[in-house]
Amino acid sequence: MLPNFAASPNSRGFRYLRTSALAAAIALLAACGGGGDGMGKEANTQASIPVEVAPASHQTITANYSGTATLEAVGDAQVVAKTSGIVLKLFVEEGTHVQKGQVLAELDSDAARNKLAQATATLKKAQAAYDKADKGFALKITPKADYDSTKYDLETQKAIVEGAQLDLSYTRVVAPISGVIAKRSVKLGNLVQLNQALFQIVDLDPLEAVLNVPERDLDTLKAGQPVRMRVDALGGKSFDGSIARIAPVVDAASGTFRVTCAFRDTTSTLKPGMFGRIEVTYDQRHDALVVPRNAIVEEDGVSSVFVIEPAPPKDEKKDGKDVPKGKAGKAGEAVAAETAKAALPAFVAKRRVVKTGYAEGDRIEIRDGLADGERVITIGRNAVREGTEVQVLDNATKSPDAMASVAKTETHS
Repeated sequence: MLPNFAASPNSRGFRYLRTSALAAAIALLAACGGGGDGMGKEANTQASIPVEVAPASHQTITANYSGTATLEAVGDAQVVAKTSGIVLKLFVEEGTHVQKGQVLAELDSDAARNKLAQATATLKKAQAAYDKADKGFALKITPKADYDSTKYDLETQKAIVEGAQLDLSYTRVVAPISGVIAKRSVKLGNLVQLNQALFQIVDLDPLEAVLNVPERDLDTLKAGQPVRMRVDALGGKSFDGSIARIAPVVDAASGTFRVTCAFRDTTSTLKPGMFGRIEVTYDQRHDALVVPRNAIVEEDGVSSVFVIEPAPPKDEKKDGKDVPKGKAGKAGEAVAAETAKAALPAFVAKRRVVKTGYAEGDRIEIRDGLADGERVITIGRNAVREGTEVQVLDNATKSPDAMASVAKTETHS
């Protein structure tokens, strides 16, 4: 008695199990001796391979280059102390947005003010000496050597005053660039020394990511082309950007060149150090012949697909003689009925060499070797060879009766 699969006649498992059950039943009848020579030939016939197919159709497809990179801040400045002193005031914390020239902290300025006062007093003395020498030189009373000496002393003292003023300005720590305080390395009341790191400022607008692209794509990528980045840390959220610049040289060691992509994020969601998957779209074709990517078979550098064609018509009279009678009468009738009920469209697989073009996601362009509407094998292609008989399992086949109807329609078309 055959297994009952009526509960789910449209399932893929049902189709596979039914094919196996029919083959087993035919072999059993042959062993009972009811089939004769004709039955033996039928038992030795290889079963059709179940496959799924998809039609080639004209669609829009884009050419992309994909790569991964880490985001980096365009501006990244370490703010250091230009003079020594005790930190008296802190005006910013980590995460604070600052503008170029904004005061970040104040150091003790008493020593710097004292030096400036001394330098200013000395400058006044030098100015008076110069004025006196200048008048004497005009009246030819003061020798030229004395006049020149007082003049040089005045210029030197002016430089000393400017230096003292600069040292006093260094007690006010200011931001060298606009950005966000990424790190504060000093606390209120700390004694800082010359060149000690105080703050780190990063400029988050824009952020950059550098791709190392193979040299074969040197002619396809251009500055200004749009790019899209997906960040895993943000649940795959996408961000749009563009190619900011392309390095003019190729690294001889790696065979790649640097492509710098810029991303502007007004929401400040992107952070330096995040890992992103970047896709660069560099061309688009609106009327390309496209098939699923899993239909392509790559072998020895040659791309091919398996298309399906109607199988040659079978001798129905001969097939009728193969149905066993006698001892296996009822079983033979059941097998024949089940075989007719389970019949699928009869096709054979034909290998076709093709020329591929752009690939996007799970689709690929066919430039040559395939016509619009031809159906290619997508699932089961590894199990077929040239001329293999196949059974098509697709969405058009809703039930065994529908399968038989489609088989009859397509066989006689």
